[in-house]
Amino acid sequence: MLKNKGIDFEIIQYIKSPPSVEELRNICKKLNLKANQIIRKTEKDFKDNNISETIDNETALLSKMNQFPKIIERPIIIIGEKAVIGRPPENIFNIL
Repeated sequence: MLKNKGIDFEIIQYIKSPPSVEELRNICKKLNLKANQIIRKTEKDFKDNNISETIDNETALLSKMNQFPKIIERPIIIIGEKAVIGRPPENIFNIL
């Protein structure tokens, strides 16, 4: 979708190189969402590691997101100081 619009982008392999807690905090700020709003609660890592116990503790949850990056909602598209979750893909148009 971005290629079709001629927009350059970078794909970040967050499983291989998880974002730091501070990077995750910044992403949440750009999304204007709390950490518990960008996690995948049905993900195996979420269930197997009792992450629900940290759901209301922002810092602890960000740490778990760094430790278990598969629980992070994806894809997240960031352009400058704005970001959206790319599901459905049309959400991208909200920040272009």
